[in-house]
Amino acid sequence: MAVTDQEVAVLRAHLAGDFEEYERLWSQLDREAAAKGYTALIAAAFFEAVDRRFSGQLNNADVVEYVGEVRARFDERGTEIDPTAAELMIRAALGDEVNADLDDETVISTQLWVLTALVLDEELDGAALDEFLAEARKTADGWLSNP
Repeated sequence: MAVTDQEVAVLRAHLAGDFEEYERLWSQLDREAAAKGYTALIAAAFFEAVDRRFSGQLNNADVVEYVGEVRARFDERGTEIDPTAAELMIRAALGDEVNADLDDETVISTQLWVLTALVLDEELDGAALDEFLAEARKTADGWLSNP
């Protein structure tokens, strides 16, 4: 199994802020296949974006501060982003050993919120976003072919 072009297009629309296109593509996505391919793509993009932002540093204070900034931008009610989950997942992406028993919904939602913030922070143009997603797809495909 590999990530499909449609799954890449869905994530690209979301990260580009084209929510009308995102909704259209999301409604057409095969949910059963997406349970593997799309979620792997989100995870791979999350790992890539975290590495770009925090590469070479595993400063817990920086991670906590960044998660606070993300929540301030996207989580007006304080119910969308679990700060502990976000901090643990960022630290895990950076290679820190963390013990977290998180359900799939929390993991995917947290990855998507933080990924969105990280991509917005990079201010990627269309070509750079395509390159970023191509890298993430390559990583996700590797994970899917070697479970």
